[in-house]
Amino acid sequence: MLPAHLRALAGVDGEVLLDVPERVTLDAVLDALEARHPVLRGTIRDHTTKRRRAFVRFYACAEDLSHDPPDAPLPELVATGTEPFVVVGAMAGG
Repeated sequence: MLPAHLRALAGVDGEVLLDVPERVTLDAVLDALEARHPVLRGTIRDHTTKRRRAFVRFYACAEDLSHDPPDAPLPELVATGTEPFVVVGAMAGG
């Protein structure tokens, strides 16, 4: 699941379904997303370093996965499509 502004940019409505043929990790999911929707390259993670953008968070199965290693496997419920992997644009301010 993507935030509304990224769904609009990618031209998708609702959830984005992806085939991730390898081990289902954060990097594998983002690689598949960027391959399917190249306009999203650089919006969620840096082009060069592949590090998560500062105000983007990742959630799955009621857990914040934002600081997990990018090569760590995602929860099995995400890998099977039972639960969504959620990309959230964090809020900041004072």
